[in-house]
Amino acid sequence: MRAIEHVREDVASVAVTVQVPDVASSAWLEMPRSAGVGFLAGSAYGATSVIVGQPLDTIKTRMQARPDSIKTGPMRVAVELARSQGVQGLYRGGTPVLLGGTLFRSAQFGFYELALKQLREKTPSYRVFGVLDWQIAVAGIAGGLARGVIEAPFDLVKVSQQVEQKWTVGTLYKGSTITLVRNSALFCAFSIYRDIVPPLIPGGLSPFWMGALSSNLAWLTIWPLDVIKSQRQSGNFPHHSSWALLVDAARGGLLFRGLMPGLARSTLANGSAMVVYKKVEEWGNVEVPKWR
Repeated sequence: MRAIEHVREDVASVAVTVQVPDVASSAWLEMPRSAGVGFLAGSAYGATSVIVGQPLDTIKTRMQARPDSIKTGPMRVAVELARSQGVQGLYRGGTPVLLGGTLFRSAQFGFYELALKQLREKTPSYRVFGVLDWQIAVAGIAGGLARGVIEAPFDLVKVSQQVEQKWTVGTLYKGSTITLVRNSALFCAFSIYRDIVPPLIPGGLSPFWMGALSSNLAWLTIWPLDVIKSQRQSGNFPHHSSWALLVDAARGGLLFRGLMPGLARSTLANGSAMVVYKKVEEWGNVEVPKWR
C-alpha cells in the first residue's frame, strides 16, 4: 500500500510541458509586418511623387478641366501660369496632395501587399493565358480602392486649386465614384504591368524604369477616366454626369486630353518614386524584423 502511495506522489510531482508550434502567432506577426513595410514604402513613394511631379500634374489638370485651357497646348499653359503666378503657380494643389499623398499611397501599397499575401496563401495561383496573374490583378484593385477612399477629398481640393475654383466641405466627395473606378483600374493595370513587363526586357529594368514604364502603360490604359475625373471634380462642368462627360469628350476628341504632360509627370515622378520605394522596402525588410 505504501509503495502504491509513493508512486502516486511521484506521478503527481512530475511537471508536464507541452510544446505547441507557434504557427498561428507567427503568421499573424508576419502579416502586419509585410503590410507595415508596404505602408512605409508607399508613404515614401507618395511624398517623392508629389515633389517631383506636381508642376506637370497642374498643367495636365488645367488642360483637362479648365475651359480657357481646354484647347491650349501644354507649353502655353505652363508659360502663362508661370508668367502670371510664378513658379508657385505650377505647384498649385501641391499641399493637399503632399499631406494626403503619403496616406493614400501608403494605403494603396499596404493593402495591395496585404491582399496579395492572403490570396497567395488561400487561393490557387493561375495565370490567364499563361501571362496574367489573377491574384496580382485582384490585389491591385484592392489597393486602388483603398487609395481612392482616402484620396477622393484630397484630390478634389487639389483639382479645385489647380483650376482656381472654390470648394466647400459639402463638395469634398464630388466625383468620388469615378475616382474609385479610376484608381482601382489604374493600380490594377500598374500591378499587372509591373509583373509582366520586366521579364520581357533583356537584362531586366532598374527601379526607375520599372516604375516609369509600368506607370505610363497603366495611365495609357485608363487615361479617359482621368479626364472625366478631373472634369467632375473641377466644378467647371455642373449638372454633367460622368457618362455625359465621357460622351462629350469622345465627340470632342478630348479623351486623351493632357496626355503629354501627364506621361512626362508619370515618367519623372513615378520613376523617381519607385527608386525611393525600393530603397525603403529593402531597408524595411531588413530592419523591421529586428523590432520584434
